[in-house]
Amino acid sequence: MSFGDNSRSLHAWSLDEDASQQFFRQAVELGITFWDTANVYSSGTSEEFVGRAVKRYSRREDIVLSTKVSGRMHDGPGGSGLSRKAILEQLDASLTRLDTDYIDVYYIHRFDDEVPVEETMEALHDVIKAGKVRYIGASSMYAWQFAKLQRAADQHGWTRFIAMQDQYNLLKREEERDMLPLCADLGVGCTPYSPLAKGRLTRPWGTQTSRSSTDVVARSFDLAVDEPVVEAVQRVAEQRGVPMAQVALAWVLSKPVVSAPLIGATKPHHLADAAAALELQLTEDEVVAMEEPYSPQAPFWW
Repeated sequence: MSFGDNSRSLHAWSLDEDASQQFFRQAVELGITFWDTANVYSSGTSEEFVGRAVKRYSRREDIVLSTKVSGRMHDGPGGSGLSRKAILEQLDASLTRLDTDYIDVYYIHRFDDEVPVEETMEALHDVIKAGKVRYIGASSMYAWQFAKLQRAADQHGWTRFIAMQDQYNLLKREEERDMLPLCADLGVGCTPYSPLAKGRLTRPWGTQTSRSSTDVVARSFDLAVDEPVVEAVQRVAEQRGVPMAQVALAWVLSKPVVSAPLIGATKPHHLADAAAALELQLTEDEVVAMEEPYSPQAPFWW
């Protein structure tokens, strides 16, 4: 499946509704048509915001809409995980909140080692056959787990995953070891989250924001080994006369397996920078300069 223009995607997280509606309107004006959310984002409120925005600013047919299942929504067997019961219950709840008849890409948010992969894949196949989902994707897992799920689908003639939503940016490149080559081999498109490393790649090293000092996820990008990478991005941006965000995102977009990096915007210029990054073609020397300082790290998922 192609998501179209591979820079035009929006990750709906946890803004208040007034702010979120402004971003959705701006997204439509910029031609951003791939909108991503999840049932657990703001306990379902994010899906409600997205559903209202689709009706207000666009046509459902013009938006590629994705959401996810796995995280805990409530206690009980249908409240979390990837059992048949949970998938069927949570999908219907997401459809209600999004006020739509179908999901374009339905992601499993994490691997569930307590449920047989056959149960998960058959349930996902059934919701596609029922017309409630068009395609399926997976997110944040080991390559062997993803391969195990795809193998189960192949063995039983069920629907295979067409997308992998994993963390990938200049500071977190662990997916290059196994997952990205696997996706390339299987023809799976990657829709990476945190392409700007929670903002760390958008500002000079040492610059602090309220989020960078309080958010445990944002602090994971404050390791000493990351400093030379951020400085390399800054040098390229200064030489180009463009924001660091455009350079960092252009690097992600340069990877052939990447279909649509997800931009979690919190300010209007974030979406503008994302759209502009599509036009920024990095030279081989610039890519090498930013990649060379990288130090491998253990995977960090949340």
